[in-house]
Amino acid sequence: MGCTVGISETELILLLKTNDRMTKLKLIAVFAFALMTFATQAQRIAYVDVNQILESIQEYQGAQEELDRLAAKWRQDIQKEYDVIKGMYNRYQSEQVLLSEEARRQREEEIVNKEKAVRDLQKSRFGPEGGLFQRRKELVQPIQDRVYGAIEAYAKERGYDFIFDKSGSAGMIFSNPEYDKTGDILNRLK
Repeated sequence: MGCTVGISETELILLLKTNDRMTKLKLIAVFAFALMTFATQAQRIAYVDVNQILESIQEYQGAQEELDRLAAKWRQDIQKEYDVIKGMYNRYQSEQVLLSEEARRQREEEIVNKEKAVRDLQKSRFGPEGGLFQRRKELVQPIQDRVYGAIEAYAKERGYDFIFDKSGSAGMIFSNPEYDKTGDILNRLK
């Protein structure tokens, strides 16, 4: 075999024949360590910064700007609706003593219904399946798919077993810059 642990075959046979349980466990541990060391040397690992790659793509920057404008407009529309509710409430507060019980209940119901409508609007635009999420999916998903495709093709061509995204939330704490292939992916996308 190509891997030696510093023990001769005769010593190995003698150790295996001995009944000393601790010696056998030590021997198994040494072989397990040697096997793991050999196995990890065969893997090729690299990392890229997907955020840096995305930020360098003009199409992605344009999509982000459009999404930012849309979100700002929708936030402004929702704020206007909340201002209307605040006005309704202030009028109700000032007129409350003059209103009958039925009129008070009706105004309170109108305010509550308006608040619910605005919350529903906010959810439909900014919720997990809202309009902003759907628009982001339409604009950004094709770009991300192109980047991930380029990374996958690069990994297959260069024989990498793993490529990690160092910008992701589950990213690496330490990385050797020698393995950063972000520039290669940027060049591939040009």
